[in-house]
Amino acid sequence: MLLELSRLNFNLVRILHLKELKDLSLWWRDLYETVKLPYARDCMVEIYFWTCGMLHEEEYSRARIQLAKVFGMVSLLDDTFDVHATLEECHKLNEAMQRWHENEVFILPEYLHMLYIKTLANFKEFVDALEPNHKYRMAYIRKGYKLSSEYYLREVVLSSKKYRPSFKEHEEISIMTSGLPMLTLVTLMGYGDVATQEVFEWVDRVPGMVRAGSQVTRFLNDMSSYKLGKHKKDMPSTLECYMIENDSTGDEAMAAVAALLENRWRILNQVTMEIDHALMPAAEVVVNMARTNEIIYLKGRDAYTFGSDLKDLVTALFLNPVPL
Repeated sequence: MLLELSRLNFNLVRILHLKELKDLSLWWRDLYETVKLPYARDCMVEIYFWTCGMLHEEEYSRARIQLAKVFGMVSLLDDTFDVHATLEECHKLNEAMQRWHENEVFILPEYLHMLYIKTLANFKEFVDALEPNHKYRMAYIRKGYKLSSEYYLREVVLSSKKYRPSFKEHEEISIMTSGLPMLTLVTLMGYGDVATQEVFEWVDRVPGMVRAGSQVTRFLNDMSSYKLGKHKKDMPSTLECYMIENDSTGDEAMAAVAALLENRWRILNQVTMEIDHALMPAAEVVVNMARTNEIIYLKGRDAYTFGSDLKDLVTALFLNPVPL
């Protein structure tokens, strides 16, 4: 009986997931075709899989949808900084993001106008959807988004100067460019009253647990990039920084970063057991985001960039029937 109820619940939740995925796909297609940035990743299915790995329950529907939308928009922003825009354009793009006003669109090159306009319009929709007593949350989200832009620019500047940061310097930058601090806040935006202002303040300070979750994300991504190859504009990865700093081989650096990854998981597990109960909603989001990254970057793959790696999992989760 228990197994039958579990299967029934899975099928009912999957109906909701498929509806969300349909709605998000329509939203994404409109956005992607409007902004016209062919160099950017077209990956809403992969993003939605990521959100379901983090929080699949029915009550988190709004959080999933908002997270997927912001994830998609920041992916467009990241790809613009990372693979296409000139250094001057990157400075202009960050300047516009920091000012955050429709009139600032005119400092941007024409091909980025719609990205900027659509970003601000979607954030306004998020604000309008918030309850009056939750409006304060958007200030944290907007600050996090601006910081993401600022740190993307820092990476571009360092890369343009062919600067090789120390391992420690790289960690400090990549904590923010991992996206985890900002996306944790975005996820909590869709929560009810359990996500208090104290929770948002805690995440905004980027405490040790958020740092550890961000480093899990970065280490997994960089281990994958080292195996698969990275874009020529990218600044050195954590593995490359380690190799240079310690005069080590690639295999030695891979083993060292894998050990650091294990250490960060120990930190996540330890803090989760000890954290104040009031902060548990944020702790769970951080852990679940890091855990889902283990699937995305399993065995050195990059299923976010190369979506075909997720085909079997997406099919099993969303399409294959579960007999009652």
